[in-house]
Amino acid sequence: MLLKEELPNAPLHLDRVPRHVIDFRSAENKMETLGELKIRRHGNAGPTAIVLHGGPGAVGSAEELARRLSDTLTVIEPWQRGSAEDKPLTVAQHVTDLHDVVQSVRTDQLPALVGESWGAMLALAYAAEHPDYAGPIVLVGCGTFDKESRAIGVQIRAERIAAYIAEHPQHVGDLNLSVNDRIMKWHDMTDNYDPMSSASQIMTAPFDMQAQTETWEDMLRCQECGLYPEAFAVIRSPVIMLHGSYDPHPGGMIRDKLRQYLPQLEYREFDKCGHEPAIEKFARDEFFNAVREWLRQAHGRTEVSRAS
Repeated sequence: MLLKEELPNAPLHLDRVPRHVIDFRSAENKMETLGELKIRRHGNAGPTAIVLHGGPGAVGSAEELARRLSDTLTVIEPWQRGSAEDKPLTVAQHVTDLHDVVQSVRTDQLPALVGESWGAMLALAYAAEHPDYAGPIVLVGCGTFDKESRAIGVQIRAERIAAYIAEHPQHVGDLNLSVNDRIMKWHDMTDNYDPMSSASQIMTAPFDMQAQTETWEDMLRCQECGLYPEAFAVIRSPVIMLHGSYDPHPGGMIRDKLRQYLPQLEYREFDKCGHEPAIEKFARDEFFNAVREWLRQAHGRTEVSRAS
């Protein structure tokens, strides 16, 4: 997400901007349609999990997360609605679209929602609107819900950039860039600890900047008017927050804010791990094992709670 130095509500994060365009002719990456949405399916080996990408507007960026979970789960990876000229995107529209995806799942068990970054925020917004349809919720590198945590994130990124430039003076001219442009340019360095080299080859679609701007501005409005995170109090699903210790999003602050409304929220932090655990060299195996095991246990708890 883009940062505007002069705005106290400036978003904290900009998800990894896709570097590649999907080849729709490839059988491996063949898309399906669901109404106006595109979806990718991965695996057919267990309970259903819907994996939500970040951005907003970074369609396809959750491919690694979805693919790695498909060895034990039936994974649906929806590509969130893109921008259009007729009307701006809203959080409510994304929630409506996600409900269509959830209702398309033909199993007796409620699907898990696994959201990455902005996708984690969308998972919570959906569960608040449709608490009877949300299964276990996994928040991966969850975004921010108050000005204070966003300000800390901006500070962390700015300090990392300044420290790097101090050791690499050939980039000193970048200090004259706006905070917004500086963080965009150095995003991979500030947000990743030690990503796998293959991560840059993940196939995605072009980043939709208009979708990002419209959706995030609406999320800020929803926070300012008191809708989020207060609305999350109705969520009954098990919820866990998985966070990298190197992630500039301040995990502890985000956790504490959410626990005011989600007392059932569990939290786990991974060492040597940035904003996207799925691509981190030192943390990814531990991360994926944690997701699989937690979902295995949480699905059981969800079944009991729905039956009672």
